[in-house]
Amino acid sequence: MSKALNLRWLEVFQLIAKSGSVQKTATETGLSISTVSSHLRSLESALGVNLVDHTRRPMELTPAGVVFGRHVYEGLTALKRGEAEIRSGTWQHATELRLALLDDFDNEVGPELFQILSIALPRCSFRHYTRPSHEIIEKLQSQKLDAGVASRPSKLLPGLIEYPLMRDPFIVVLPAGYSGEAEDIWKPEAQLPFLRYSREHTIGKQIEAQLNRLKITLPNRFEMECNQSIISLVSEGSGWTISTAASYHRAQRFHDKVTVKPFPGKSFARIVSLFTTNVCPANTSQLIHKALQKSLHQNFSDPISTRFPWLAEEFRTLPAEEN
Repeated sequence: MSKALNLRWLEVFQLIAKSGSVQKTATETGLSISTVSSHLRSLESALGVNLVDHTRRPMELTPAGVVFGRHVYEGLTALKRGEAEIRSGTWQHATELRLALLDDFDNEVGPELFQILSIALPRCSFRHYTRPSHEIIEKLQSQKLDAGVASRPSKLLPGLIEYPLMRDPFIVVLPAGYSGEAEDIWKPEAQLPFLRYSREHTIGKQIEAQLNRLKITLPNRFEMECNQSIISLVSEGSGWTISTAASYHRAQRFHDKVTVKPFPGKSFARIVSLFTTNVCPANTSQLIHKALQKSLHQNFSDPISTRFPWLAEEFRTLPAEEN
């Protein structure tokens, strides 16, 4: 009779298969390196086959490991989904929700969203996080969050379910006294420096990709992570930036000292979505999505489109049929 497989062995194997490293798996699980190695050896011994090539760094799966890894992923996903459903029952009885919001929406959307959820999920305890988009996606993929609002990245996200929320166009933000045309701002003789969003963040990557498509090269003198700091510097006349309508809207205390213009040339936008893991109960995800749509419409698309009619077509919440 074959030896029974231990669930911990399978979890450790899945992490090793993903990272190719016993040390990284030990760090992520909090286990010692020797314990992780022991779990892997026990699993291979129980199966009677090598699952990884121990001679390579990073480790690579053997053909048997590739086949077994696929079944382990499907099996552990099903177990997690079953656990979530048992713990939650119907969505009114959910007991825990780990939710992260993109910082652009934390002040206006956060309190309203959690008020709605606290009523709809009376037995639920909430863990709320504010992070940049790329960190939210990483935490979702490592199962450290149940749901998160983030910008859609350029690559596919296996294991996550997307509920699109809003089309957020990029715009040019300039000091209030600027009187020229927007396209003049990146000419070689322009005096104002360009204030970049960090290229480690999703918003920064999207801006750089568009500039590259247009074959526009701008000096890299200032690169920052904080939206408020960038808009503040623009309001002081220290530079200009490419931002989004929602990011601009968030920096309301600087609005009387800056002016906004459409992005010159071909317009582009980011899609802001709710992402959930594939083990998050669908009813809970749909509840969050519906609450977010209402809040974003009231707090962002309505006031911005009223103030800037030229943004009305570009900046909008996405209806259910676009999901």
